[in-house]
Amino acid sequence: MRARLVLTSARLLDPGAGSFLPQTALAVSDDGRIAALGDDREIRALADARTEVVDLKGAVVTSGLVDGHLHPVTGAELTHGLDLSHCAGLADVRAALAGAVRELGRGDWLFGWGLDPNVFGDEPVSVAPFDTVLDGVPAFLLLFDAHSALASRRALELAGVDGPRTFDQASAEIVCDEQGRPTGLLQEDAACELVERVAPRPTHAERRDRLAAALRSMAAAGLTGGHVMDANGDSLALLAELDEAGQLPLRLRVAPWCQPGTGPDGVQALIAQQKTGGALWKVDGVKLFMDGTIDNGTAWLERPDCHGESTAAFWPDPAAYTRVIGELARAGVPTATHAIGDAAVRHALDAIERTGTSLRHRVEHIETVPDDTLHRFAELGVIASMQPTHCCDFTRADHTDNWSRRLGEERAARAWRCRDLWDSGATVVLGSDWPIAPFPPLGVMAGARHRRPTRDLTQPPHAPEQALTALEALRGMTVNAAFAAAEEHEAGRLTVGHRADLTVLASDPLTTPAEDLPQVPVVLTTVDGRVTHRGTEV
Repeated sequence: MRARLVLTSARLLDPGAGSFLPQTALAVSDDGRIAALGDDREIRALADARTEVVDLKGAVVTSGLVDGHLHPVTGAELTHGLDLSHCAGLADVRAALAGAVRELGRGDWLFGWGLDPNVFGDEPVSVAPFDTVLDGVPAFLLLFDAHSALASRRALELAGVDGPRTFDQASAEIVCDEQGRPTGLLQEDAACELVERVAPRPTHAERRDRLAAALRSMAAAGLTGGHVMDANGDSLALLAELDEAGQLPLRLRVAPWCQPGTGPDGVQALIAQQKTGGALWKVDGVKLFMDGTIDNGTAWLERPDCHGESTAAFWPDPAAYTRVIGELARAGVPTATHAIGDAAVRHALDAIERTGTSLRHRVEHIETVPDDTLHRFAELGVIASMQPTHCCDFTRADHTDNWSRRLGEERAARAWRCRDLWDSGATVVLGSDWPIAPFPPLGVMAGARHRRPTRDLTQPPHAPEQALTALEALRGMTVNAAFAAAEEHEAGRLTVGHRADLTVLASDPLTTPAEDLPQVPVVLTTVDGRVTHRGTEV
């Protein structure tokens, strides 16, 4: 056997066993698999002149960390503009916008992202507070949830948006005032696209380069893979280009969207697309939406929120969603359904139950669910895909945030029930939903453990009883991510025959305090035994 890579002087942490292995070294064969585990001397003997040998100096090797829900192509584009995620109030937003406007040329567009609706306090979310600073400037400001945006008056004018419209997406809306004039708030993709399609677009080369840079940053943060929850536009072509050029540093599993209004031909096209891909990416599954978000009033709740909103499904006819789920299941296609509100989660589970299949379907987000829903995940074999940092950074322990106020105390107390789902027997997968929240996986695992605002860890945790342990958080991005992808036979553990997708950390993620975990250096990242990131430590 020729070893492609040899790692020595390592502490080998197997997430499956939940403990360190007795061996101190591993070898990776030319096929990218772990070929041998042993002591330094015997593993070093497997190397030849072409083998890359890395002395890890006691660093911790674990199975590669996988983000269970992210949008790399979309995120690479959206996060290129003005970052508004650190703005705590309207004055902060106005100051940030004013600074950006000063840098614009005549007629240039301003793009922003990460705007938190909490900056508006008790006032309606609209572009009005920014009218003066954006006077005459075409601007498109994406809210943090990426399901809604604010368009400036000039942007609306250029797009010809001057009143309400009807969309196939039931919760999509051009929000208007009592006189029928747009307030600037656009809800869901269909409404946002009216403005986006008249805005300037980056070139294909620019988009490819931004994606490559984002993926390199992910590898540097310790990610070896991700479950990609969209394939919009030319996303797959971009991934194919990077893969063929040897510039794809993550292993990606892609689920294209199936939107309301998709007919039989569209569903068959999605089925035909399955298992296509390249060396490090493939289409595997379909993503659907059952609702929008609680923060913008487009979730599907069993009772309305405090504004009388979040009362309808994303699909105008939820029965059509159920039929599509059944058709995909009969074709052997696993699905991932965005379901945030309790009614949306219940309907998604009902639809999956009706299929009668054993496919590993998923429900994404699951932000608030009642007790009678928890056990159904394990009973139906449905993966619970959770993003704990959304709870950390977009809600507050005292429930004064927009999300909690909309839901009221009873439902806000059921926020992101990671612990309850885990204890009920569900397979819980963790992810970031980047660009909604930062992608570094150590931060995701830390958030699952401490449930505090990452900007101020002195603040109290939101529902600390829902925290996961250090080992559970690690498994949520290794063992469970592999199981969700039906890859537990070749991924998620440190064992001979498994892929050499590895994350190497400077210290033990099981004993490092949650508050300190995001600062732990990533020493090395490998995919198929090829180094995708090397820290200064080695």
